[in-house]
Amino acid sequence: MSSYDALAASYDALTVDAAYCRRADYLERLLRKGPVPVRTVLDLGCGTGTMAYLLTARGYQVIAVDGSEEMLTQAMEKAASAELDPPLFLQQDMPHLRLLKPVDAAISTLDALNYLTRTRDIRETFQRVYRWLRPGGQFIFDVNTPYKFRRMDRQIYMDETEDSYCVWRTFFSEKSRICTYQVDLFHLQPDGAWERDFEEHRERAWEEAELRQYLVEAGFTDITLSGDLRMSPPKQEEDRWIFRAFRPSAS
Repeated sequence: MSSYDALAASYDALTVDAAYCRRADYLERLLRKGPVPVRTVLDLGCGTGTMAYLLTARGYQVIAVDGSEEMLTQAMEKAASAELDPPLFLQQDMPHLRLLKPVDAAISTLDALNYLTRTRDIRETFQRVYRWLRPGGQFIFDVNTPYKFRRMDRQIYMDETEDSYCVWRTFFSEKSRICTYQVDLFHLQPDGAWERDFEEHRERAWEEAELRQYLVEAGFTDITLSGDLRMSPPKQEEDRWIFRAFRPSAS
């Protein structure tokens, strides 16, 4: 079973602690500080669309892209309860990003880019984002840090709701720098029985220097790094880094 085939339906309930509103506040502060006004935003690896809807509610025109059909199905089902026009959802793999027109800014949250485990894929993704940004546009993304992945090695995590129970087993390889999540997910059925599904997720620990290099190769400038939801540099023991980079303004 591929990533998120089973987990998609329970993803929102299992990630209630992701501080989406705080992240939206943080992103908006950065978007407002850019050299060009931001009206259109690309949400790369949008998942079930929570951040895309939050930004849409704040007046941005959002194009939300994800490679998982199941996650996008959950995202589009939210449109029925949305008071505003929903974001434009597109099913695309990040290295094959293709838009109809450029955007003013691009974001990627909650370690979506860690799912790119091959160097050529993350380099191509950065090049594609650069291509579809307007001059002066900014790219803001976060990644799980190598420190976090090392700390997670051989750990077991559990999440539960009234009708779902999830067990995550994590294994980190120093050689490949891949963290593997083995996920057992149990869903409560109408007859009271529990149905079990299994998924395996893989994320790569990218070093700061690598990501900076690939951003520069793609053409980005003014690259900064901060701690999670902070404007200050990251601590040594930081679980999440936030990068910000710009496509140079047209001369």
